[in-house]
Amino acid sequence: MKLFTLAFLLSTCTLFAQQNAYHWIDISTDTKASFRGLSVVNDKVAWLGGSKGTIGSTVDGGKTWNFKVLEGYEALDFRSVYAFDEKNVIVANAGTPAYILRTSDGGQSWRRVYENTDKDAFIDGIDFWDSKSGVVYGDPIASKMLLLKTSDGGESWTMVADEKRPVMKEGEASFAASGTGVRCLKNNQIIILTGGQTSRLWASKDGGENWTPTDLPIIQGGKMTGGYSVAFFDLKKGIIVGGNWDDHLLTTDHIVMTNDGGKTWTKPTTPTRGLRECVEYLDAKTVVAVGQKGADISYDGGATWTMLSDLTGFDVARKARKGNLIVVAGGQGKVALLQKSSVKK
Repeated sequence: MKLFTLAFLLSTCTLFAQQNAYHWIDISTDTKASFRGLSVVNDKVAWLGGSKGTIGSTVDGGKTWNFKVLEGYEALDFRSVYAFDEKNVIVANAGTPAYILRTSDGGQSWRRVYENTDKDAFIDGIDFWDSKSGVVYGDPIASKMLLLKTSDGGESWTMVADEKRPVMKEGEASFAASGTGVRCLKNNQIIILTGGQTSRLWASKDGGENWTPTDLPIIQGGKMTGGYSVAFFDLKKGIIVGGNWDDHLLTTDHIVMTNDGGKTWTKPTTPTRGLRECVEYLDAKTVVAVGQKGADISYDGGATWTMLSDLTGFDVARKARKGNLIVVAGGQGKVALLQKSSVKK
């Protein structure tokens, strides 16, 4: 495992919004792996999952990172990551065979805890309610969503009973663009976003035992269209971003938001500047969205968006579950941090 010292380069893009702004800190790495899997635990610990079997981690808030290529998995793209702490982490690859790996020693060794060799197996995301109970989901197999559950912290995984897995429409799947198509919410609730020819939000109030789909007023109908990422600040306030991969700069019907738990959806007055693959709440009003062609930020809960950065090639942004550390990552080893600046009115 190599240790790379990271050079912090403060970008020139500083955003003003009322009393607060965020500045972008680009980080230099010596890896060319593309990162779409990201889990930020607290202000010190974060883990990355990437192409070419690459896993990355920091235990000092992003000042230094360790990168390692997992032996025997060099051809895999680890797009789904969930870290409990600096020692215990779960990763899954996008593609077939579909594997879930787990480490309990900070990445020194990894155990394969799940394998699916079905030709259609494709994992899109991981999330947990707590340290024991979690979900992995993926593209449909025989028209039904790949849906796995664990009750032992990811040591073992079981496919949800056939009759309880959501039935997908023709051409309905999900995008493993940032691992944020699934969110475990309070009170045992969970939401899963699909896209493609049909883009819907699937919701369960009983831990995935029963599901209700909601049609979305977002672009769909093509193989690479629809919602790419979903985030909820609480059980009521949520945002979905997406677009059309074949037209990254399309700014029509590519972002929707709700204030009533998904019963109704509205569109922003000023949207993001094209397709975005990941959306993340920084607080109740501040939301960030990133994609291949740039990053945007909203300071009014998603109603209006302005440019955060015009740097390209970033795919995922996550805020610490406990803390304020915000990490952004993408292709060609790109890693960055977002930090709040105090700005005078």
